[in-house]
Amino acid sequence: MGSIDYGDIIRYAVDILAVTYVIYKLLMLIRGTRAVQLLKGIVVIVVTWLLSRWFELTTLHWLMQQAFTFGVLALVIIFQPELRKALEQLGRGRLFSRTQSTQDQEQIQRMVKEVCKSATYMAKRRIGALIVVERETGLNDYVETGIAINGRVSSELMINIFIPNTPLHDGAVILRKDIVLAAACYLPLSESTNISKELGTRHRAAIGMSEVSDGLSIVVSEETGQVSFVSNGVIYRNLTEEQLSGMMLEHLTPPAKNRSFIDRWQWGRKHG
Repeated sequence: MGSIDYGDIIRYAVDILAVTYVIYKLLMLIRGTRAVQLLKGIVVIVVTWLLSRWFELTTLHWLMQQAFTFGVLALVIIFQPELRKALEQLGRGRLFSRTQSTQDQEQIQRMVKEVCKSATYMAKRRIGALIVVERETGLNDYVETGIAINGRVSSELMINIFIPNTPLHDGAVILRKDIVLAAACYLPLSESTNISKELGTRHRAAIGMSEVSDGLSIVVSEETGQVSFVSNGVIYRNLTEEQLSGMMLEHLTPPAKNRSFIDRWQWGRKHG
């Protein structure tokens, strides 16, 4: 009886776990998108191919083989948005993430404070607003659709932009750290069928932006005055100023364990 090779067992176990993890992440990526229906269609084609081979249906089997031959190119074209999102998420991994300096953190904290203050003001007065905060994924393509501002963010500036019947109120404001890049920007609308019917164009645009980038979106409803926060296709509604501030800082500020020792010490002195 041969000896058990534990090295092979460990290697096979790691291989299986890696494949399982990849499949799980792919399923999480396409969940709630139109890719789910396309995936069901692929399953039907595969089952048909297996049945045609089992029952020796020559013509049908040949057609299924042709579908597989040209299907790879078709899948790349059809799943282009999902593939782009997957590659962007891979590029935003910790291996490629940029470390934030103390100055960056101060700019982000100032921006969060001004955005939350303006959102609370507009919510009380039912002034509709849509604000997008850039993170790792560049949003220059959407910035170019609006009117350039390149001014330092302030609650007064944000409120004046979204006052009804003004030239810049219709569309989104895009921020980079504490700089207002542009206003009246056009954003892609989400095609998800899981969005509540009571949500309007602003909310659908906010979700759509989070589906194609890692940007954060803040929405103030003109009808209800509710403040919503959107990240990675998930929307959190009816938030208070404190809740909105906490969510923004959580997404924009790296955990303390990922900071350098000096950054943690300086952050602790300011907030401890």
